[in-house]
Amino acid sequence: MDLPNRSWSIHTRPEIIQKYEILERVGAGAYSDVYKGRRLSDDLIVALKEIHDYQSAFREIEALQVLQSSPNVVVLHEYFWSEDEDAVLVLEFLRTDLASLIKDAKRNWEDGISGGEIKRWMVQILHAVDACHRNSIVHRDLKPSNLLISETGVLKLADFGQARILIEPGFDNPHLHEPHDPNQVTIIQHAEVIPEADNSRQEGTGNQEKGTMSKEEYASDLEDLKAKSSMDDIDKETNFHDGNASCLATCTTSDVEEDDPFKGSYYYEAEEGGDDTYGKLTSCVGTRWFKAPELLYGSTNYGPEIDLWSLGCIFAELFSLEPLFPGTSDIDQLSRIFSVLGNLTEENSPGCSKYPDYGIISFNKVENPVGLEACLPNRSPDELLLVKKLICFDPASRATAMELLHDKYLNEEPLPVPVSELRVPSTNHAQDEGSPGGWCDYKDMDSDSDFEEFSTFNVTTTNAGFSIQFP
Repeated sequence: MDLPNRSWSIHTRPEIIQKYEILERVGAGAYSDVYKGRRLSDDLIVALKEIHDYQSAFREIEALQVLQSSPNVVVLHEYFWSEDEDAVLVLEFLRTDLASLIKDAKRNWEDGISGGEIKRWMVQILHAVDACHRNSIVHRDLKPSNLLISETGVLKLADFGQARILIEPGFDNPHLHEPHDPNQVTIIQHAEVIPEADNSRQEGTGNQEKGTMSKEEYASDLEDLKAKSSMDDIDKETNFHDGNASCLATCTTSDVEEDDPFKGSYYYEAEEGGDDTYGKLTSCVGTRWFKAPELLYGSTNYGPEIDLWSLGCIFAELFSLEPLFPGTSDIDQLSRIFSVLGNLTEENSPGCSKYPDYGIISFNKVENPVGLEACLPNRSPDELLLVKKLICFDPASRATAMELLHDKYLNEEPLPVPVSELRVPSTNHAQDEGSPGGWCDYKDMDSDSDFEEFSTFNVTTTNAGFSIQFP
């Protein structure tokens, strides 16, 4: 598939250069370029994200419009459309991210990230994810490099290029209106957001009031949405998703390098497809290390639960400062998960046998899975339990973001520190060192082949085709 030529049109578009001074390009990917800019009216530093893929641009814009009042989601100031269907998003500029913070803590902080700091980061992440899920938005690419951090310690979720809004067909959401006119400029009016007060130490997870909903009601509503999600997810166009541009929406460069040697392995570069024109989702989303097992087995029937698995991987990394499942291929990813949790079966995940690839890819039985305790040594029972509520095979059993905000762990001593007391890296270390992100310590990521790292595997002919068994 031919990739589009990189566009420098942002420098020649009068509607942009009349309002913004373009300072430097800070990242690039197959379908987007990101520039640091200055708004001429008030000298505000912004990120100008030029997206050359219409579907990704539209998805990001519609998700950010819905979430514009959330204090833990990146701000979209305005956006521009052009005749050639390129889009330029004007986003707030945030210089670092959670991936850089974890790397900095691992290298330079003698005692790692303190318990109170971990809890405050978690609270902010959970508020962001809860905002998405309460608005029927599935992010589909949660990872540390998509969690931006301001100089003052405010964490914001970004990069909604793979996000999906699960809404009922015919539902008229006033937030979502596709721009049709060429060269249209849209300015986003933002509701006033009251920042978290520094007395949040006493408040535990803060005082944001939300409506209550039982888990049964939540699950019922979610199933209705998933069953009716025929609107705006045809996913039939070929969409070579620029994985190494993922963090560009985050306005950082911890994951980007033009000659990124890890591009073909760390990121799941998705070709979205499918013949169903009535709303089937695609399993080809996200970043491998944070992908739920159902996606790795090709499931297209999912909802916010895939984000919750990713949350568990992120939380585990905050505790250990190491990726939980750093797979070198999709097969290796599954193997690492099974070595910790055991094999995926109908007993621990009802319905898993219906996953498209479940009957094709099989593994020898893991007799003695090591458990999450082995991955998170020296962590408290409550910390382990929090991760276990997310890292479980059955999607329906994963705790929701709102449930975790009320979890015992986040509401007991040590309480989350105030945002003002969080330590924030002074620079983006991954960018300084010219690496593709915080994962460059893993030298075995030079291949994306699902087979070459295995010396033996068995292929068996079946009535349905074939199956592959890995040791």
